[in-house]
Amino acid sequence: MLKYLCFTALASLATLAQAAEQPVSIPVGDKTIAGILTLPDGVDHPPVVLMLHGFTGQKDEFPIAGTQTGLFTFMADELSKAGIASLRIDFAGSGESSGAWEDTTFTGQTQDAIDAFDWLQTQASVDGQRVGVLGYSQGGLVGAQLAGARPEAKALVLWAPVTNPLATYSTIMGADKIAAGLAAGDEDKITADLSWGGQTTLKGKFFHEIPLMSAAGAIASYPGPLRVIVGAKETIVTPQPIAGNQLLKYHVGPEDLVLLDSDHDFGAETSDAIAKADLAPKTVEWFTSNF
Repeated sequence: MLKYLCFTALASLATLAQAAEQPVSIPVGDKTIAGILTLPDGVDHPPVVLMLHGFTGQKDEFPIAGTQTGLFTFMADELSKAGIASLRIDFAGSGESSGAWEDTTFTGQTQDAIDAFDWLQTQASVDGQRVGVLGYSQGGLVGAQLAGARPEAKALVLWAPVTNPLATYSTIMGADKIAAGLAAGDEDKITADLSWGGQTTLKGKFFHEIPLMSAAGAIASYPGPLRVIVGAKETIVTPQPIAGNQLLKYHVGPEDLVLLDSDHDFGAETSDAIAKADLAPKTVEWFTSNF
């Protein structure tokens, strides 16, 4: 009954809530995490979703086709319409956060996510007892790690989460570059071509963690509600829906998997149709029904 009442209250606020965005800076030790906090107008003490971007991405994510609006910016607005706040962050070394991209590691990004989650729990503008997590691609792997470390997270939605890093990053950068990175020293730099174009340079310490990261192992420590959303036409996190179902196999708690007729970017680089008709509604639904 309580869950139903919470859902009804959030739904009734949907027509009133508009997005009010404000930049935030979270100092933690010698680093600073930059983010955008989106607060729905007219909603007192709203629940909040922490949004974690993908590999080589940034807090707004890539622009939706025909617009200058990032996929995460769009999602933050959709959440706000349902009376839900959000915080989308740049991992250290990405976007406006401090640090250098070449120093990125999975454990470093996980710590950034934990620090941002803990910060949200202290903020008077949101309900720190109702913090959810949305992770995309590598951010999905990090989101699983975060949920394992912070099992009090109220709900978790993972878009195309990386479940087998060795296979995924071999697809993205090439098996030869992964082998070179694994053989390199911690501070040695490896430059690789990316499967979608462009290059990236990372140190050996990033590659050394690739075989050690397990989204399934982390999610086994999270008892809360989990929704995994994947594309049937995936070419990066493959095979689907098997890769997505791996998380459900190890997770114990409320869960489901949503399979969309899309690729890794949910078609958003060519059209906003799937994002508007399926991706956003399925994401908002999970949070509203579990907050």
